[in-house]
Amino acid sequence: MTILQAILCGLLYWLAEANLPFISIWTFQRPLVCGWLTGCILGDPVTGAVVGGSINLVYLGFISAGGSMPADMALAGVLGTAYAITGGLDATTALAIAVPLGLLGTIVWYLRMTFDSVFVHMGDKWVAQGKFNRLWLTNLVFPQAFAAVICVIPCTIAAYFGAAYIQDFINLLAGKPLEIFTIIGGLMPALGIAITLQYIFKGEARIFLFLGFMVATCTSLTLIEQGIIGLIVAILYIQVTDKLAPAVATAGNTPSGEYDPDYDPDDDE
Repeated sequence: MTILQAILCGLLYWLAEANLPFISIWTFQRPLVCGWLTGCILGDPVTGAVVGGSINLVYLGFISAGGSMPADMALAGVLGTAYAITGGLDATTALAIAVPLGLLGTIVWYLRMTFDSVFVHMGDKWVAQGKFNRLWLTNLVFPQAFAAVICVIPCTIAAYFGAAYIQDFINLLAGKPLEIFTIIGGLMPALGIAITLQYIFKGEARIFLFLGFMVATCTSLTLIEQGIIGLIVAILYIQVTDKLAPAVATAGNTPSGEYDPDYDPDDDE
């Protein structure tokens, strides 16, 4: 890996963490996307997409609530793909290396969120002074400049020097340790899918999970065709429930006007 390629990997990681609309969280931050782009930078987009897609399976159930960051999937996608291409690793082995890197990436996120509070107080001071024309500095320029420093530099160093030593690391783990890493990497996508199923397998959604499973396994439909069927079923379900909702609400209203799900109008006769 050249120094220019390492810098481009660092810039890609920064764009993934920049919180720019329609660029960062919904696109570049996804390991499938940033992995493919890393592959383009290193001249092997196919391997980048395969490795990035494998890493993305782990984060299918990824949720960042209240500013918390359980893992940095962008760093896992960029460095995991870079190490896989430069070290000649398969997707499962690269996955076992990428996930710990994602955990280390949370340090960058919390450092950024902590230090950005300084810019908030700076903006409050300018508002009190009536200097509203300077708010774009505290809302955009200063935070993104700081994010570029803590994202580009560490990722560039890790990509450039890590790629140089990744082959020595693989040689060191040759044999049983590397097989263990491969097995762990193969189990991680199942963990990501299981986390997603926890949110799907609830209440009325259970029947649709079984219906989708039967359609996927008992037919030869493509993913696009299955997606269209799922969309149609979802629309029909919404239409039916919307029509039934007023009737249910009316049936449950007591004479006092309060809703009681156990109220039966026939009891008033």
